[in-house]
Amino acid sequence: MKVKKKSWSGLEAVVEYWRMARFALRSVTYNSFTNRDTMVDVCVEPLMWLVEKMTRHLGPIMVVMVIILSFLMLSIIYVFGAPFVLEEQGWFPFMFHVVFGHWLFINTMFNYYKGVTTSPGYPPAIISDTGVATICKKCIAPKPPRTHHCSMCNKCVLKMDHHCPWLNNCVGYNNHRYFICFCIFMTLGTAYISIFIWPLFAREFFDAKKTFKSLLQGSVLFYFLKFNVEEPELEAEESNHSHPNSWTDYDSVKHKAITFLFFLCFSVVLALGLLTLWHARLISHGETSIEKNINNKERSRLKKLNVVYKNPYDFGFRENWRQVLGLGEGRTFWRHILLPSSHTPTGDGIHWTRVSTPGFVTKNGVTHHSC
Repeated sequence: MKVKKKSWSGLEAVVEYWRMARFALRSVTYNSFTNRDTMVDVCVEPLMWLVEKMTRHLGPIMVVMVIILSFLMLSIIYVFGAPFVLEEQGWFPFMFHVVFGHWLFINTMFNYYKGVTTSPGYPPAIISDTGVATICKKCIAPKPPRTHHCSMCNKCVLKMDHHCPWLNNCVGYNNHRYFICFCIFMTLGTAYISIFIWPLFAREFFDAKKTFKSLLQGSVLFYFLKFNVEEPELEAEESNHSHPNSWTDYDSVKHKAITFLFFLCFSVVLALGLLTLWHARLISHGETSIEKNINNKERSRLKKLNVVYKNPYDFGFRENWRQVLGLGEGRTFWRHILLPSSHTPTGDGIHWTRVSTPGFVTKNGVTHHSC
């Protein structure tokens, strides 16, 4: 008796191959030696190596780019924005913009400079008391609580948040305040410029004739049209020595500069604003970017046991911000945050006070004490 060979349609074959591949993957990753997360880490290791190399070399370029763009924005405001405010609004609004704008600019650049040049903080080689939590597998050195290894710097960083390519530096215990203050002041500054420059931007950008002429300025077509269209008008008005409708290089540069400034500032408000809100939320909950992932995993693990996880470093909104901003001990928000200040953070970055958690609180409110 002949046995008929089972035939597969195209879709059924694809589904069967997918099932076999998934079974093979699970047979590799689900055993006593490894798991799915480990296999994912191994697979993305080449990509992470490439990102690390690129970030390490692009860091200095990004720092120079931030400085150039910041002073370019200030120059455009001086050349085109200031005369506009002085002519349209008068001296009092002009002086207000000068004082308020320079206050934002000085605070932004000060915190950026300190964030770039300040060491994030590294653990000492020897810790004599109980400040050690674990041993770093890469440094083979004491690793205090909230300390993590940075593969970019190849060092352990105290209270590491992340490695910022725009600072070309790690954000850690010593410069966390400078980083978040830079983000806040830069977001406020670019939002302020976007609002301040909007009337001039609308006058320039939404004028179709100006936009068309600005796009053509400098091209062969522009000079051809200018010679054939505007030259007769110029000859007709030579006696008056004026031509109010002519389009000059200054007008083109002004149009391009104002358009560039607005779109640059508005883009920074959207991108950096979201990043600032994210980090503000982390600080409000007493977490860093790395601790957020760790706490989420621990929260998911304990949720299966019907246990509510509590972050041991969350002391409430006000106290969390006071710790990051280094307030207390005679330091005030008005003097040490709203004005440039190089004060050091509270504590030493090695020893951390924890929230008192005598036991695990389950969802039904019953407290179970650990042994």
